[in-house]
Amino acid sequence: MDGHERRHPQRGSATYGEEVTEATRTADGTAEPSVDVAAVGARIAANIGRVVQGKDDVVRLALVVLLAEGHLLIEDVPGVGKTTLAKALAGSIDASVRRIQFTPDLLPSDVTGVAIYDQDSREFEFKPGAIFANVVVADEINRASPKTQSALLECMEERQVTVDGVSYELARPFMVMATQNPLEMEGTYPLPEAQRDRFTARVSMGYPDRASELAMLDGRSTVDPLSTLAPVADAATVRDLVAAVARLFVSPAIQQYVVALVEATRTSPDLRLGASPRAGLQLLRAARAAAALTGRDHVLPDDVQALAAPVLAHRLLLTADAALGRRSAEQVVANLLSVVPVPRGH
Repeated sequence: MDGHERRHPQRGSATYGEEVTEATRTADGTAEPSVDVAAVGARIAANIGRVVQGKDDVVRLALVVLLAEGHLLIEDVPGVGKTTLAKALAGSIDASVRRIQFTPDLLPSDVTGVAIYDQDSREFEFKPGAIFANVVVADEINRASPKTQSALLECMEERQVTVDGVSYELARPFMVMATQNPLEMEGTYPLPEAQRDRFTARVSMGYPDRASELAMLDGRSTVDPLSTLAPVADAATVRDLVAAVARLFVSPAIQQYVVALVEATRTSPDLRLGASPRAGLQLLRAARAAAALTGRDHVLPDDVQALAAPVLAHRLLLTADAALGRRSAEQVVANLLSVVPVPRGH
């Protein structure tokens, strides 16, 4: 069904097998591959850094979302490198990649695919859409109509596409990296709450510092670094990374801390819509990925706190008073972090 997926080198190859360690054994005795998440993650981040300069925190968040099996919403003004980041991450993984330019005339079938009648066989044949890839770059997602945006809902949550009553599974790993212009820009449609809630995190690129911008002017005068970017990992390795992250230890105290933060958004006087249970689940997954990328085998409160704003803020709706007071969702999350008790351990 995911016929667009390319062949990948074998796991033991010299290119991708350096950080694969000796296989461990599961409870039923079957072999389970182990992988050095921090080493492979650092290699991917360094490769992206060749293209996206001076944005180490943004690159790290993109990796966290990838290893948490989530989706990333990149929001900022045009020209700051949103699409470049998405393409650089996609190009660093030897996997199937598709880019969809969202426009007002884009149809849902352009995204998911369509069943076409074959006169020879007298049967309907499914033609997969652009969503059938490991990494999907949804460029300027808020320029498409809400009807087309909704075509991503099932894909992002259930990793499948249903056309004419038949469900087709998507390839693993599967990640949507969407770019979005600010809502005050002309010709855009606000993402509905259900759509935003399916994005694990939202990040703003921001303008580069002077040194990075000068390096960009000098380095891109003759060649686009994206054209020379080579993959440093493959889809099989990413699947191993995701499995390793999912096995990371999380103490009951950390789980209670995540739930307490999510509950605090629902009772905050500054918010008319708090975080969903899905938000708490994705916050914990992201914290696991962040801990693994630092080389730890357990999650700390610091991991949760560092990711609380990127994971929670875009899901929250401010009250009218908070909006008039020019408070942002990120500020509300920061205030909740200061009042929700932090678990203490030995």
